[in-house]
Amino acid sequence: MPVSALAGLLTGLTLIVAIGAQNAFVLRQGIRREHLAPVVLICIAADALLIGLGTAGVGALVGAHPELVRVVTWLGAAYLLGYGLVALRRAARPETLTADAPTSRGSVMMTTLAITFLNPHVYLDTVLMLGSIANGHGEQRWAFAGGAALGSTLWFSALGLGARALAGPLGRPGTWRVLDGVIGVTMIGLAVLLVTR
Repeated sequence: MPVSALAGLLTGLTLIVAIGAQNAFVLRQGIRREHLAPVVLICIAADALLIGLGTAGVGALVGAHPELVRVVTWLGAAYLLGYGLVALRRAARPETLTADAPTSRGSVMMTTLAITFLNPHVYLDTVLMLGSIANGHGEQRWAFAGGAALGSTLWFSALGLGARALAGPLGRPGTWRVLDGVIGVTMIGLAVLLVTR
């Protein structure tokens, strides 16, 4: 594996492994064993698309307009704050694990798309940051992008299949209270960091 591709793989994994809305949703669907394959495929394809856009220079274009970055940052903070509050509400009322989750394939796919593309934080990390780092690799930028996309593929596949395999112990309400509490605090913390950095 070329050095740039390995760098892309490691950088992509570093950014994607953190607990976030998308990862939490994949984990939830894996535990529920509900429409997991389309959820994982949408996440992989979306990351590949966004990494490609950043590598193609969209990240630099957006970065050249600080007012756009500011708007995206505030939208991202609002999104993360809302998601964090919902997670904390679920932590307080674990019985909502099955009550508030979509069940049809179409609903699950639309929720996956929304969690992916309506989260401005993903644009900051994937398009701006990964795109900028990829372009720093010059002629090897597409090898870096390929490595980053491979990292997303490995992560979402492992997360979904791991959650499916551990559905028994992870499906208990007590476990979800802890997980949702951690997710809620993390999302609210990320929202605060977005607007204060």
